[in-house]
Amino acid sequence: MNTLRDIIARDAPLVLALGGLLIGFVFGAVVYRTNYCAMGSLSDIYNFRDYRRFRAWILAAATALIGTQLLAGAGVVPLERSMYLVPTLNWVGHVGGGLVFGVGMVLAGGCPSRNLARAGGGDLRSLFTLLVLGLAAFMTIAGLLAPLRAALERATGVAAGASATQSLGDLAGAWVGLTPAAANATATAAIGLAALAYCFASSKFRTSRVHVLSGLAVGLAVVAGWALTGLAYDEMADRPVAPISLTYIRPVGDTLQWLTLFTATPMPGFGVTTVLGALAGAFAAAVAMGRFHLATFSDTGDTVRNLLGAALMGVGGVMALGCTVGQALTGVSTLALGSFLAFAAIVAGGFLGLGLLERWILAE
Repeated sequence: MNTLRDIIARDAPLVLALGGLLIGFVFGAVVYRTNYCAMGSLSDIYNFRDYRRFRAWILAAATALIGTQLLAGAGVVPLERSMYLVPTLNWVGHVGGGLVFGVGMVLAGGCPSRNLARAGGGDLRSLFTLLVLGLAAFMTIAGLLAPLRAALERATGVAAGASATQSLGDLAGAWVGLTPAAANATATAAIGLAALAYCFASSKFRTSRVHVLSGLAVGLAVVAGWALTGLAYDEMADRPVAPISLTYIRPVGDTLQWLTLFTATPMPGFGVTTVLGALAGAFAAAVAMGRFHLATFSDTGDTVRNLLGAALMGVGGVMALGCTVGQALTGVSTLALGSFLAFAAIVAGGFLGLGLLERWILAE
């Protein structure tokens, strides 16, 4: 392991960029090829009572959780250095932002990762959606909306108390007196096994190869991201880059910034290359399947819904610190309490958005 760290350390920025491109490529190809879609899973439940794609989402989360915790236990990735495990819980941001994001992804026809896959397949609506999402995200991170967001976080943040982080394992360990390692292992086993039992209790899901494989592949992509950034992490660097895995809110904005400031920062970061990789992977899958074709908005109503949804996803995703991938998979894999709150809020917001969309279309 130390040998691998040394190899990566020789040129960590290049390794992170190339590794992010490869992981993003696989992710985009899988999402496009299998029709993996978090928003679509909620739509399937709402309209058809079909839970297979939702179980694929849960399977991806369980796979990411178990794999990531194994990496942490082996010393590959210091999860406590990630943004998810800060000791202050921004519960209003996680819940409120998650609800806003959930509504937005329905209006936009999918979450950021799904829009990346669709854009790679030639859907110009998704390309515009991503542009607006990135702009709204940067406005919320450091632009016009940033002071309000920061003030809300300061006013509503809650300390984790005796626990060093907001990890469910650490919180439970501090309560019952377990060591952090034992508490995290226990929490991972309990949550992971419960999630797997829920997924495979359904015969329709068990016998649906595409749904099972999509959940496993997406979850493993998240694990790969943690492994790469964990091995590249150097706490002695002048500006240490915290370990992270797949997430598609800020990286979309970072990609727009990199495209406009390339000469100042020619080497893209891990997040940027995962975005570019997802686009390339989806494009390759679309071409291989003979499904690449250009598409655009069908009418004014479609345009308004998609762009409004994109803005809501950008704002809500920053408030919640992630999306259906960044929080529901990557964040959950760290056992962060805030990630579980955001996951639940995104699901609730998605169902709320489906009801609003139905009424909107009927009113046209």
